[in-house]
Amino acid sequence: MSEATAAGGLTTGGRAGPRLASFAAGLGMAWFSFLTIQHFFEANYPDSIYAGSFCDISAFFNCNSSAYSALSVFMDVPLGVPGLVIGALVMLGAVFPSDAFERTNRFVALVNGLGVVALFLLSVFVLGSLCLLCTGYYVASLVSLWLFWKYAPGRGEWHLGSRIVRWFRPSLLHLAAFALFGIATAWGFAEYHEARRDAQTGGASARFVRQYFELPEVEWPSAVSPFRTASATMRFYEAPIQIVEYADLLCSDCRILHEQLKRLKPEFEGKLNVAFQFFPLDARCNDVVEKDKHPGACDLSYMAAHNPDLFLTVHDRVFENFEAAKDPAWRDALAHELGLEGAVNDPVTIAAVQRLIETGREYDRTSDEFAHGIRSTPTMIINNRMVIGTFPDAQMRALFQALIDEAEEGDRGFLENWVD
Repeated sequence: MSEATAAGGLTTGGRAGPRLASFAAGLGMAWFSFLTIQHFFEANYPDSIYAGSFCDISAFFNCNSSAYSALSVFMDVPLGVPGLVIGALVMLGAVFPSDAFERTNRFVALVNGLGVVALFLLSVFVLGSLCLLCTGYYVASLVSLWLFWKYAPGRGEWHLGSRIVRWFRPSLLHLAAFALFGIATAWGFAEYHEARRDAQTGGASARFVRQYFELPEVEWPSAVSPFRTASATMRFYEAPIQIVEYADLLCSDCRILHEQLKRLKPEFEGKLNVAFQFFPLDARCNDVVEKDKHPGACDLSYMAAHNPDLFLTVHDRVFENFEAAKDPAWRDALAHELGLEGAVNDPVTIAAVQRLIETGREYDRTSDEFAHGIRSTPTMIINNRMVIGTFPDAQMRALFQALIDEAEEGDRGFLENWVD
């Protein structure tokens, strides 16, 4: 009789309840991993300009921040793929129990649990956000680990060496099989990822550009911000690409857009004007929000607007120190360093920022939930068409090139091509 059978075990103890619980935990891991993978591809390779994410609840509970980050993929394999494999193995171990299978799954559950804790800490303290789908996987993983601990044979023994041995006795044959299964699954997803990326530079980007030009034109705001993050011409409307960016300095998606524009600006040098239209989601100065989604965003707006010569310095420093900027002490230190201590109480500065915020009222409502047209950040008016949110580099690059082509070629009324 095997050790696990003799002393019990999660799946080998002959009890239906623990096996069912283990299967349910594995199903949860696999399901949340699948949803995470699905969201990764939807966020990075959207099929439509109208696409959005159901789990972008706030700046902190934000799936897109995770999907766009370097943590979301390794060697072209979405991070959810290992979770999908582990969840499947836990389910298989519950359906086809054996001593070797349980020992191996117990070891994998421990390694996975440590990885889950590390990812949670990185997400919260480095990215400054938490993906709800990832959190579902974290919870299911920790439940699975707890079940393996609760029903581990000899759990009542307190001899440290015995306990360590029982957790580090995987079957090498099963580990090899698990590794081959995982590698095959990862290879398949990497190939799919490459295909989606290739498609994005072709059909998906073309569809994005077409949908953009199908959008109704809107007026420019009555007051366009003089604060620019990209400047090609003295007169804002003379550049081929004109963007009024309604943004919040404490908005995580605005930081994503900031990084994207940094990558794209060298490619479109001399073609791009971007006006930073202050729109802090802070109820102290913006009544679009019922509560302070981003406390301190008003003060940062005042600091950035107080001295035009220091606007880009404040703007860049905040996005470079995004988490620290949420701390009033950090903001006070920055204000002292740059001589901006009086900005938050300066009536002229406050009125200038308020004037830009108020232009959000000039647009038609984009949601029944909000009374204003501009109700979230980032929202961009790109050459008189409204685009809400963030999009992959390939799509924005295609759109920028289309706007340049339109400006340079004009409305010729015909299409001409010659083939030798």
